[in-house]
Amino acid sequence: MKIGFIGVGIMGKPMVRNLMKAGFDLNIYARHPEKVRDVVAEGATLHDSIASCVENSDVVITIVGFPKDVEDVYFSPDGILAHVRPGMHIIDMTTTSPTLAEKIYNEAKGKGTYALDAPITGGETGAIAGTLSILVGGDKEAFDAMSKVFASMGANINYLGPAGKGQHGKMANQIMIAGSLAGICEAFYYAEQEGLDLNTLLKAVATGAAGSKQLDFCGQKIIDENYAPSFFMKHFIKDMKIAQDEAEMKGLNLDVLGTILSHYQELEAQGDGDLGTQALIKYYIKED
Repeated sequence: MKIGFIGVGIMGKPMVRNLMKAGFDLNIYARHPEKVRDVVAEGATLHDSIASCVENSDVVITIVGFPKDVEDVYFSPDGILAHVRPGMHIIDMTTTSPTLAEKIYNEAKGKGTYALDAPITGGETGAIAGTLSILVGGDKEAFDAMSKVFASMGANINYLGPAGKGQHGKMANQIMIAGSLAGICEAFYYAEQEGLDLNTLLKAVATGAAGSKQLDFCGQKIIDENYAPSFFMKHFIKDMKIAQDEAEMKGLNLDVLGTILSHYQELEAQGDGDLGTQALIKYYIKED
């Protein structure tokens, strides 16, 4: 099986490596070829167009930045859907709009191609270790056919239902993260104002009821003022906006999400969009 991979960035590059380790032949396309020389040296074949990448592959995986990027990659005249063949599988692992996932699915189905929306969670650490959680929407038959592909990149792989449901699952995941991370930042801000040593506090609470993956991943970074991204703030803002839009279409009121999104947008407006999500702490400490 030959796999085409489009979007060889922070998350995509280790995913490509894990697919090659599993024995798959990898075709890749990158807008900036100089950034993928390492994986080409390791055995991936670089193509100079999406069309060439798709036409030489049996499965095409995408993980790009924003819904607009997904639209371009799939629906432009030189995009994926213009070059698929019947029987191919296309898998979008970008976190994007459930409505867009359904649009891709319907267009692909008309061409005899199987489409899955399969957003991931687990961050760069999970991508490198091959332990990502993968939330999949689409036809169950297509999900089953791609089981070995998914298993090469993730350790917690779940089928959530028809097209778009993988993205809805990821929206729920991002809402949970938003609340968890905001709680950590508020708690650290409160503790510091009360004169507590944050390193001692982190050790004290990490294994108790307040412990969480977000605390494990971000707690020490927040204390150390290490805002290097393993997940960009600007991408998290994109995800939260999608969740908010989907909720509004359903008439749902998500107060916590809306509040945290506004905090992140304030930080993005002051130029912090390329920092990691843990930089939310800057919203609180700005008052000092």
